[in-house]
Amino acid sequence: MADEAEIFDCRQCGYCCHGESTVSLDEHDVARMCDYLKMDFAELCEKYLRVTGKVIQMKIVDGHCVFYDNGCTIHPGKPWRCSQWPIHPSMLVDEANFSAISSSCPGIKKELGYRRFSEILRQVIAKQKF
Repeated sequence: MADEAEIFDCRQCGYCCHGESTVSLDEHDVARMCDYLKMDFAELCEKYLRVTGKVIQMKIVDGHCVFYDNGCTIHPGKPWRCSQWPIHPSMLVDEANFSAISSSCPGIKKELGYRRFSEILRQVIAKQKF
């Protein structure tokens, strides 16, 4: 079965950490972050998160993720969605999605071409939980 490394090699460039959009967190993400940062939920919220009703998201600071500082400062404890990006099912919808995502991520192995990349991605996604 295919492995993610066949289609993606993270360069830790941080491009995916920049912008005004952020990542919503689930209870597993929050627990992992609390554990990694060795702080309780209240402290994590105060310093790094924004909570709106039941929605918990990471703060954006100066146009990037609050945890970005020349790289991810919580890499081992980062949210699930961050660890999955850019290997995303939307790339299988059409080649335009593949082009858009791969143009912003130097780690995607574009040289495979869309067809081969998609074949491998289908196998990788089949092994993951979304």
